[in-house]
Amino acid sequence: MKNTSILEKKAKALVAPGKGILAADESAGTCDKRFDEYGIPKTEEMRRKWRGLLFSTSGVQTMLSGVILYDETLRQKADDGTPFPKLLESRGIIPGIKVDQGLETFPGSPDEKVTKGLDQLSTRLAEYYTLGARFAKWRAVITIGSGLPTETCIRENAIRLAEYARACQSVDIVPILEPEVLLDGTHTLARSEEVLTQTLKIVFEEVKKAGVNPKGLILKSSMALPGKDSGQIATPEEVAEATLSAFKKSVPADVAGIVFLSGGQTPLEATVRLNAIVQKGHTLKAPWPLTFSYSRALQAPVIAEWKGRDSHVTSAQAIFKKRVEETALASEGKFKA
Repeated sequence: MKNTSILEKKAKALVAPGKGILAADESAGTCDKRFDEYGIPKTEEMRRKWRGLLFSTSGVQTMLSGVILYDETLRQKADDGTPFPKLLESRGIIPGIKVDQGLETFPGSPDEKVTKGLDQLSTRLAEYYTLGARFAKWRAVITIGSGLPTETCIRENAIRLAEYARACQSVDIVPILEPEVLLDGTHTLARSEEVLTQTLKIVFEEVKKAGVNPKGLILKSSMALPGKDSGQIATPEEVAEATLSAFKKSVPADVAGIVFLSGGQTPLEATVRLNAIVQKGHTLKAPWPLTFSYSRALQAPVIAEWKGRDSHVTSAQAIFKKRVEETALASEGKFKA
């Protein structure tokens, strides 16, 4: 790694108190699916307008430490011609980039996936750095089911996450590691906690083997939650207890911070549960800053208001600012529903 102090300083800035990360790294295909719901034209220009609406919202810079971009977005410009990374940087928000290239079936286990993207990764990271990216994200997915996950699939994903993290740190880019334990399934809260613990233990074993500096990386984690088809309802306090129990058993104390994903949750659920986890973390004196790296929980109400209409930009931005404010409060354990 080139400069340990730069990496560690940047990682700390990304998990600064009262701030979190906006995940705006949906691929063009995923973004277009969301546009479909509201009849928004599926064009590069409309995707540019949508990102520009979010990035230029007044006031959010005091509550967002960073924004994860997609390759297309990293190269786009605001209405006044300012490249998006420069626009974010000028507002004190750190630009980041999603670098994985999606999922492929894990050989020998057709119901499990591993993440692609190590080919030419160093070359891409060097280019992304010149374009303004100072942190990166790599997502792996872990499926809970009958006989799943297999340890071999978790291990392969962990090896790839560690290799990605090492490549990032070698060019002064802070890696965010996202081993997402999927919400799909009929599993209980206890089973989710068990799989989350196992996954993170293996990830950090491989991170250590690869010589990655834990103080210069961020974990992006799912919460321990019952499967969405389980019929089990867990209170925010139960979710907080199970999630922090998993972290305590598996995440090294010197990791720079932990940010949560909001996948599969409503905006309110994601906010209330984050609030409960942070409050419990304070009680337990958790060694890591705990905050958010949300996509849908911040964006869903905003796109529903905007619907691609220029006349609704101001009202959509007001909703975005409110969602960021609520989530930032939750990141300090101060949100009241």
